[in-house]
Amino acid sequence: MRILFVCTGNTCRSPMAASIAREVAAERGLTDLEIESAGTGAYDGTGASDGALLVAMERGRDLSEHRARQLTRALVDSADLVLVMGDRHLQRVMELGGDGKAYLLTDYASHGGDVHGVTDPFGGDLETYRVTYDELEQVVRRALDRLTSNRTPPDGR
Repeated sequence: MRILFVCTGNTCRSPMAASIAREVAAERGLTDLEIESAGTGAYDGTGASDGALLVAMERGRDLSEHRARQLTRALVDSADLVLVMGDRHLQRVMELGGDGKAYLLTDYASHGGDVHGVTDPFGGDLETYRVTYDELEQVVRRALDRLTSNRTPPDGR
C-alpha cells in the first residue's frame, strides 16, 4: 500500500509526517507500506527546511536526504491513500483525481471528527516546529491505527 503525505512546499509538514509514518510502520512491522510526500507548490529538489531538519534530529530522525517534489497526477494516481495537511491541499489533490482516497490528515486520524489542518511552521521559530512535529506524531500514529484496523492481515485472518 502506498501512502502519500501532501503539504505546500514539501519541506516541513509532509516530510516530517512521512518520516514519522515510516518509523511507526517499522515499529509495527508494516513492511508493505510505501510512504512518500509531495507539495502542491514545491520546488523540485529543495531540501527540508532548517527547522524541520533540526526538530527531526532532536527526535532521532534524519531528513537530510529529503528532496521536495511537486504534486502530480501520477503521484496521486499511484497512491492508495493521500493524507493532506490543509483544505487547499485536499482541493488540489481532488483536482488531480484523488476523489475517494484523499483526506485531511487530522480528519482521517480522528475518523471524521477533527477537520482542522496541521499548522504550517514555515518561517516560525524552532518551538513552532516542535509543536507541529508533536501534533504530527500524534495524528500520524492515529492515522496508522485507523489504517491497520481497516486492513485484512496478509495471512487472511
